[in-house]
Amino acid sequence: MIDTTQLVRELTYQIRLGEDSAYEFKSVIVKDSKVCAPGRDSTADELAAFANASGGILVLGVNDKTRDVDGIAPAALEIVGNWLKNLAHDTIEPPLPIETRWVEVPDRRGEARPVLWVRVHKSVFVHKSPNGYYLRVADSKREMPSDLLARLFQQRSMTRLIRFDEQIVPEARLEAAAPELKARFLRGDTPENLQLRKLYLLGENENGEERLSICGILLLTPRPADFLSYAYIQCVAYSGIERNAEYQVDAQDCDGPLDEQITRALAFVKRNMRIEAVKRPGRIDIPQYDLAAVFEAIVNAVAHRDYAQYGARIRLHLFADRLELSTPGGLPNSLSIDSMEANSISRNETLVNLLSRYYPADPVSKRQNLIERRGEGVPTILAASERLSLRRPVYKSIEQTELKLTIFAASREKNGLLARFGAESEE
Repeated sequence: MIDTTQLVRELTYQIRLGEDSAYEFKSVIVKDSKVCAPGRDSTADELAAFANASGGILVLGVNDKTRDVDGIAPAALEIVGNWLKNLAHDTIEPPLPIETRWVEVPDRRGEARPVLWVRVHKSVFVHKSPNGYYLRVADSKREMPSDLLARLFQQRSMTRLIRFDEQIVPEARLEAAAPELKARFLRGDTPENLQLRKLYLLGENENGEERLSICGILLLTPRPADFLSYAYIQCVAYSGIERNAEYQVDAQDCDGPLDEQITRALAFVKRNMRIEAVKRPGRIDIPQYDLAAVFEAIVNAVAHRDYAQYGARIRLHLFADRLELSTPGGLPNSLSIDSMEANSISRNETLVNLLSRYYPADPVSKRQNLIERRGEGVPTILAASERLSLRRPVYKSIEQTELKLTIFAASREKNGLLARFGAESEE
């Protein structure tokens, strides 16, 4: 974080010079607890223009024409802060993360006045604001012509398709990584930042500053959703067979680093699934789901989801007769529903590589590593689940934006355990 004294010195210098490609000033008028100026939509356009270009700084409380430090009335500070936060989230698609600081800057008479310093980082997404798609050019925003917009979409979508998991997260400093989570990746006396860079958990921005990558956020931070708001698993259990809040019996957002998300989601299934029993002649327990198959399915969802699909989260929903696991993103490359059992293609190659090398598996999977890269995940899910429930799980691609897996529940009336018991008794 920039030292306050240094920040005030930089702002004072920049205000004397005026706006440029990296700075925008706006006066603020608040009446009856409402922000009347600057305009909500035009401010959103300015923020999105910075994000679509190389990033920049918006300063609220400075007149852009006279360069006077008008400041913001102390009683209005909270109003302005909330107004800006809501604006960045509600009027820009996808929502724009911003960094804010309240600082006091001297006016022409030397009197300190509060202003709001707002930093916008260059985004890996293309952001649409209320009046269209804008780009910061020199000291103003410009609406992008269709050819430039098409090129920008292509550039940033290619960035997402080619090792999106290695892209840095602009606001994620190395200090955000938990020491205990970094420890599994560190060996010997080599400086930790060099080791993390070699594994693509850490990178460098355009200013030479170190920032965590998407992988770094997912594996090294206690709560990835602080940086990627959609990076968690939503788990809901229903007593009936339809998605209805009246029949909801349990719910949990499984966050934390990815390995903990997997553990928590599996525990959710185990906690909420029924285990029936019959006597033939001894007791035979009949679980609704094969936990090894469920484990494989959750690991696949976490490892292969499209993290570039903003706002979409993994959803694990349990019903009385089935489990549905919805994963953001269509099937990668040339993979199809029909070829999934025979072929394995990684969307997040770096993430999959790290999960396969540094993470031991849950004992229920009877494997050495969280991912073993043998292409056995989907066959295990299909075969183990079908052996238990006598119904083959179904994969369905939904408009190339989501992959839904349905695993059918076993019951006393319909299961493969009794058939196997009968066969063993005859032998």
